[in-house]
Amino acid sequence: MSELVTGEAVALELQPARLPSRALALLLDLVVVLVVYVVVSVVLVLSTASLDDAARTAVSIASFLLVLVGGPIAVETLSHGRSLGKSACGLRVVRDDGGPIRFRHALVRGALGLVEILLTFGVVACVASLVSARGRRLGDVFAGTLVVRERVSAARGGFVPLPPPWLAGRFQELDLSAVPDGLWLAIRQYLGRMGQLDPQVGWAMAGRLAEELAGRTGVPMPPGVPPAAYLAAVVQERQVREARRMFGGGPAGGGAAGGSAVAGGGLGPGPRSGPGAPYGQPSYGPAVPGGASSSGGPVVEGGERGRGEGSGTGFVPPA
Repeated sequence: MSELVTGEAVALELQPARLPSRALALLLDLVVVLVVYVVVSVVLVLSTASLDDAARTAVSIASFLLVLVGGPIAVETLSHGRSLGKSACGLRVVRDDGGPIRFRHALVRGALGLVEILLTFGVVACVASLVSARGRRLGDVFAGTLVVRERVSAARGGFVPLPPPWLAGRFQELDLSAVPDGLWLAIRQYLGRMGQLDPQVGWAMAGRLAEELAGRTGVPMPPGVPPAAYLAAVVQERQVREARRMFGGGPAGGGAAGGSAVAGGGLGPGPRSGPGAPYGQPSYGPAVPGGASSSGGPVVEGGERGRGEGSGTGFVPPA
């Protein structure tokens, strides 16, 4: 693993792609680009047969630059670093800080790729990738990018903690379609490493990610919810939706994955939040103010434990 440090001093564990996988992805991309270039060239030759030699030469050069250089740049920009070959091999181009690339990164990579890949048949790119500690070619060095592996085994990835039970199923109505993959990646990396961060740095990072996530969903973050708990709950909701879409059926929301709501009551009081703990150490109080349950029975506290209820959780024993 290679640790990339973001501007918020968060280390991201990303595995750089090595030469064999990058070469395979590049070969797939070149096959697609060459097929498109041949088709475009045949169409241009048939459509410009009446022009003179100088005009046909200009059209050929323009088609070469647009298809073999402009095509990969456009694809990497629109897909945020995932071309057809990279998607097939589980690779992705990211910035040095782990964020998604922009047009200027793809432009520099594509311009230098014309020299180190097309004009030199990939010799310069192979040598640069072998010499670089993280397998970067010259285009990556000048663009400030890195090709990483997206498909990392679960054992090597960081553990993403579950959200507090009082947030289970609370974000079932959120629209997550506008959240980009780069933001999901940053959130998962933060949740997996938040226990290793300085409390102040981790709290600021969680707040920034939570604000960006809330802006993407169009729904403000609920008041009184710690940012890290909010992030974990939304990530769990996305995982539940992915599992439901993949396997079909399943629960209607995230409640089954993270625990069901308290029977006979709602959410407890707001958690005690602060930068001293990732989730703000939520305390589960009684479901109804005043210590009475919705059914009128007493609330079992820490010293009185009935069958099946925990201490201080606000569960009501069956009548």
